[in-house]
Amino acid sequence: MTNDQIYDSIQNAIRERRLLPGVKLVEERLAEVTKVSRMRVRQVLSRLAHEQIVTLVPHKGAFVSQPSVEEAREMFEVRRLIEPPSVAKLTASATSADIEKLRVHVEKEQRARRDDDFHTMVRLSGEFHVLLISMIADHVLLKLIKELTSLTCLIITLYDRPNAPSCPQHEHVELVDAIAAGDADKASKLMLEHLVNIEETLDLHDIPERTADLESIFSGLSS
Repeated sequence: MTNDQIYDSIQNAIRERRLLPGVKLVEERLAEVTKVSRMRVRQVLSRLAHEQIVTLVPHKGAFVSQPSVEEAREMFEVRRLIEPPSVAKLTASATSADIEKLRVHVEKEQRARRDDDFHTMVRLSGEFHVLLISMIADHVLLKLIKELTSLTCLIITLYDRPNAPSCPQHEHVELVDAIAAGDADKASKLMLEHLVNIEETLDLHDIPERTADLESIFSGLSS
């Protein structure tokens, strides 16, 4: 298993809410499950810590980050600055192939909802935002939005109503329709409202101690 595969598996588990805030990522267990050395596990954890997805505590180990309320508000502020103008830019350049990709993705979200596949639905909701940005950027901005969507999943898990979907289905549909219609102002406005709506679902609650099923997270990946 490569470092990127381990990294992607942890990120996907966070986006699917199978790795929850506060969970300890024990190096020995990760090395055992992924069949790699502890040094390589440490490299992946350091990368995730650099992106603030993981918190490294001296003499205690690595934990999935638990963003504070203040950090959550700041993160949404950053997303409001980035994503509305980005979808406006996309609206001006989107091809028929881009629109089709977005509609296919939204259909996957709808299918997951119909199937009550909560983990897949949550992951796809976050990936929708990454897909939008990937159509206009492939370097710094794309890397940033990937990190922000993972942080958003942690924040929603901590502060949202239990089992509430992070992205209401109809808002993604309406956003794609606006992009397809070439209405940049409407697309920008819808994205801003969408992010505000997500933030407004946040609510403080107690954070219990959590554990992770590492076998399921890395199942299906070969060394």
